[in-house]
Amino acid sequence: MKQQKKNKPACWALEARESQKIPGGDWTAWLILAGRGFGKTRTGAETVRAWVESGKCRSIAIIAETEDEARRVMIEGQSGLLSIGPTKKRPKYTICKGELIWPSGAKAMIYTSESYDKLRGGQFDGAWIDELAKFRNAQKVWDQLMFGLRLGQNPQVVVTTTPRPLPLLEALMHDTHTHVTRGSTYENEKNLSPIFLNRILKAYEGTRLGAQEIHAELLLDRPGALWSAHLIQYGLPEGTHF
Repeated sequence: MKQQKKNKPACWALEARESQKIPGGDWTAWLILAGRGFGKTRTGAETVRAWVESGKCRSIAIIAETEDEARRVMIEGQSGLLSIGPTKKRPKYTICKGELIWPSGAKAMIYTSESYDKLRGGQFDGAWIDELAKFRNAQKVWDQLMFGLRLGQNPQVVVTTTPRPLPLLEALMHDTHTHVTRGSTYENEKNLSPIFLNRILKAYEGTRLGAQEIHAELLLDRPGALWSAHLIQYGLPEGTHF
C-alpha cells in the first residue's frame, strides 16, 4: 500500500506571478490596481511577510476600511497573514489589542479608515493598505500614514485596491515615488472557479462595472455627464463657444 504524500506548503517565490513580486527600484508606495480575484490580498500579505522575515520591517501599520474587514480579509482570510508561510513563523493575533506579533518580535497594529486619527503619533517602517479606493477618509488616512512612515532606511507601503474615481489614486499614479502595477482578474484564472469565469465575468464584460472590477480601469467620468473630469480640471479648449 502506497503511503500518501503530505501536501507541502506552496512556495510563494515560485507560485507568484511577476506582477505579484515586490518590485525593485526606489519607491515609497507600491500601488496595485487590479481586478477582483487578481490575488491582491495574497500579494499584500506576502509582501508584509517578506518584510518581516528579512528584518526590513519591525513596526507595521495594517489599514482597512473597518476592523471587520481587516480581520476577515487581511488577517484571518484565506490569503491573510495568519494563513501564509510556515506555521512556526506566523504571527500571534491579539484581537482585543488589534495587533499581530511575529516570533521575531516584529509587530503590526491594525488601523481603520473610520479611526484614521489613531495613526497620529504612530511610527512605522512598513504599511499595507487594502481597498484604499473604498475609504471615505482616504486622503486623511494617507496623510497621517505618511507622517508616521519614518522608521528604518527605506520605509514603504503596499496598497492593494480595485480602482474607483478618487483624486488620491490619480495623484499616487502620477507620483514619481510610486510603483504602479496594473492587473486584471483573468491573470489569476487558474485559481478561480470555472463558473465564476464563465458565467459571472462574462455577464459583466463590456460594461463600465466590468471595466472597473475586472480590468481595473480607472473610470473618471460618469456616462452622460455634461462636464468631464478633464474639462473640470483643465477647462475648455481656447475658442470653444456655446
